[in-house]
Amino acid sequence: MDQVFDLSLWAVLGFILASYSVIGNDSIQTLGTFIAANEKINWKWKFLFGATIFSSIVIYCWYTTGGDIAYGRLGRIDYIEPQWYHVMTPAILLVLTRFGIPVSTTLLVFSVFASGIVLEKIIVKSAMGYGVAAVTAYVLWIGISSYIDEKNDRVKPKNVIYWRVAQWVSSCYLWMAWLQHDMANIAVYLPRQLSFELLLCVLIVGVSILGIIFRTEGGRIQKIILTKTGARYLRSTTIIDLIYATILYFFKELNNLPMSTTWVFVGLLTGRELAISTMRSDYKFKYIFPIVAKDFGKIILGLGISICAIFLVQWIKSNGY
Repeated sequence: MDQVFDLSLWAVLGFILASYSVIGNDSIQTLGTFIAANEKINWKWKFLFGATIFSSIVIYCWYTTGGDIAYGRLGRIDYIEPQWYHVMTPAILLVLTRFGIPVSTTLLVFSVFASGIVLEKIIVKSAMGYGVAAVTAYVLWIGISSYIDEKNDRVKPKNVIYWRVAQWVSSCYLWMAWLQHDMANIAVYLPRQLSFELLLCVLIVGVSILGIIFRTEGGRIQKIILTKTGARYLRSTTIIDLIYATILYFFKELNNLPMSTTWVFVGLLTGRELAISTMRSDYKFKYIFPIVAKDFGKIILGLGISICAIFLVQWIKSNGY
C-alpha cells in the first residue's frame, strides 16, 4: 500500500492519461477489426472478452516476473520520477485520439523518457516493422485474394459459426501479443516492480477504459478501420489479426526494445490494400493511393510531434522549469 501513496501527482496523472490515450488510440489496431466484425453482438460481451484477456495477461506477467508488467520492454529505460512535462505527451496523444488521428503512442510517450540512442533504435525497429508488415501482407494477400472475395463470395450461413469462433480466437491472440508490447507505454510512468495494491490500480483503470471503448464501439478512431476493404468481414478480420499478431510476436522475440505497433499495423493495411488493388480490376491504385498516403502521413505526423516533444523537454530542463 505504501507504494501507491509514494507515487507523485505527476506519476498518477501521467499513468491515467497514458492508459486512456494508449489504449484508446491503439484500440484500432487490436480491437478495431474485432468490433467491426462483431457489430451485431452486444458490447457487454465484447467488453467481457477484452477485459478478461487484459487482466489475465497483466496478472500473469506481474506474477512471473516479480512485479514487472511491461514484459521486460523497459529494461533499457531507467525509471525517472515523472515531472509535469512528462505528462504532456499522453495529454497530446489524448487530444489526437479525440480527433481520430492514429499516431505512434510508443514514440510519443518514450520521446520524453528514453535517451537519444535508445529512441533512435526504437525508430529503426519500428520502421523495420512497417516494412516487414507491408511486404508480408502484400505477398500473402496476392494469394489470399485469389481464393477469397468477400464482396461477391460471402461465408455460407452454415460456416458462419466456425469463422466467428476463429475470429474471436485470432482476436485473443492479437490482444495478447499487443499487450506484451504496449503495456510498456503505460508502465513507464510507474516503478519497474509493482506491489499487489498498485497492480490492482492498474487493472481497475485498464478495465474501466476498455469499458468506455467497447461502449462507444471504438470511438472516432474506429473510422480508420471501417474505410478499409472487407474490414467488417469475418474471414478478412480473422486473417488480418493472425498475420498482425504473428509479426508482433516475431518482433517481441527479436529483442526487448519497445517498438511502434502502430507503424506495423499501418504497414500491414498498406500492403493488403496494394495487393487487393493488384488482383482486382475494379479497385484501381488511384482509389487506394489517397488512403495509403493519408495513413502514412499520420505516421510522419506522430514522428514529427515526438521530435518536437524531445526538443521541448530538453529546453524545459536546460532552463530549469
